[in-house]
Amino acid sequence: MKKYKILLAISLIAIGLMSALVASINEKKEEQKQINSVPQMDNRWETKSEEFRTHYPRQFDSWRKTKNSDEIHDMLKEYPELVVLWAGYGFAKDYNAPRGHFYAIEDNRNTLRTGGPVDEKTGPMPTACWTCKSPDVPRIMAEQGDDEYYSGKWSKYGSDIINPIGCVDCHNPKTMELQVNRKYLDDALKAAGITDLANASQQDMRTMVCAQCHVEYYFAKKTTSAGKKAAVVTLPWANGTSVEAMEKYYDDLEFSDWTHKISKTPMLKAQHPGYEMWKTGAHGKNNVSCADCHMPYTQEGGIKYTDHNIGNPLENMSKTCMNCHRVSEKSLLANIAEKKARKDELHTKAMKQISAAHLEAGKAWELGATKEEMAPALKDIRHAQWRWDYAVASHPAFFHAPEETLRVLGTALEKAGDARIKLAKILAKYGASDYKAPANYSKEDAQKIIGLPFNKLIEEKKQFNDGLLQEWKKEAEKKGIYNPESTKDVEHKTSYN
Repeated sequence: MKKYKILLAISLIAIGLMSALVASINEKKEEQKQINSVPQMDNRWETKSEEFRTHYPRQFDSWRKTKNSDEIHDMLKEYPELVVLWAGYGFAKDYNAPRGHFYAIEDNRNTLRTGGPVDEKTGPMPTACWTCKSPDVPRIMAEQGDDEYYSGKWSKYGSDIINPIGCVDCHNPKTMELQVNRKYLDDALKAAGITDLANASQQDMRTMVCAQCHVEYYFAKKTTSAGKKAAVVTLPWANGTSVEAMEKYYDDLEFSDWTHKISKTPMLKAQHPGYEMWKTGAHGKNNVSCADCHMPYTQEGGIKYTDHNIGNPLENMSKTCMNCHRVSEKSLLANIAEKKARKDELHTKAMKQISAAHLEAGKAWELGATKEEMAPALKDIRHAQWRWDYAVASHPAFFHAPEETLRVLGTALEKAGDARIKLAKILAKYGASDYKAPANYSKEDAQKIIGLPFNKLIEEKKQFNDGLLQEWKKEAEKKGIYNPESTKDVEHKTSYN
């Protein structure tokens, strides 16, 4: 009898456990069903990402972790030659390594490059400088039209572009399907003869939503139908997406982003051609999308979802690299470190050669060299810096396309060397064959060399932060497009405080 009671007890416990397991499975299935469904957002252009948390808590919470990437890394301090390379251009004022998407608006407002405007018509930068920083941008484009958006100064939209890169940048809130909200990408894909967005597969779109921002672009000057001056984001892909094809595109247009303050070279500033470089590497050629590595699928209990903590795949290798690579993490990391070291070596050599060429050109002008004499050397400087910048501005290029990165840096070094040979002959002609360009200087020394009023820039930015910026935030809150709680614990960080 006792034996039967024990068996009955064990059976009841087993039944209870099985019932709990079934209930748990059903609960997870119901939750997964809810996740797979598409809740209707009340606002077609809901740009506050926290409003999506009710329906997509895991995705939102993982996106918010991009807030953890908050350290300021002053690249001008690490590489003072950059100040000379960008003399006369905004990047010589302030340039930090990119932080997490959470800080896209914060960093755009804080950088010295955007200046210290006092109203909507002042400041050095055009509205186009907001384009990749916020889901409020495609909202404004949809409401006002591209022409109106691209006209005017950066400060024009200070109280309208307030939320950092988030859900609506990549998703249609009505369907949650991936979509590109900035039409210049589709225009460029068609111009380059690449599959346009209408024919893009789901796997293609897992890259295209990133490519709408992580690409090379320039601001094409335009007069709108309303007679306004506009600076329009345009991708230079009409000849193709290689560094040489885009170089030819710019040369044929006689386009320059600025004229170098010292060498007087008509310069090009590469932006962040991540997509173009990715295409040339093993991952791109095998259609491994951006999301496959930077937004891997993750499991929480019985729920599978996409991790929106977009960052370095090497910090989560078990869910990224190791899905495909059949080697140890240690071996893979050693291989990556070797690629980075090779890139860093050529990057540093090219940077030093080009900065020296700028200073040598400046000396030649000072001694009385003519435009005709200088033109060949300046063309080499232009092409050398474009190629160097192209290779390093695509920040993970050494990983995405190591062979192409080294090739492009090699051509940059070659062209910088050609420029310096030409300049050496010009300097000798004017009696300065012994001239040595300054080297091994600090960020502060470099800013003095180029005559940058650094302290004045900081004071202007401080006045902006204490004045107009606070007005923008209050206005945005009144408009209902900004929730101060979303940024209340954000620490104000810069490289110049």
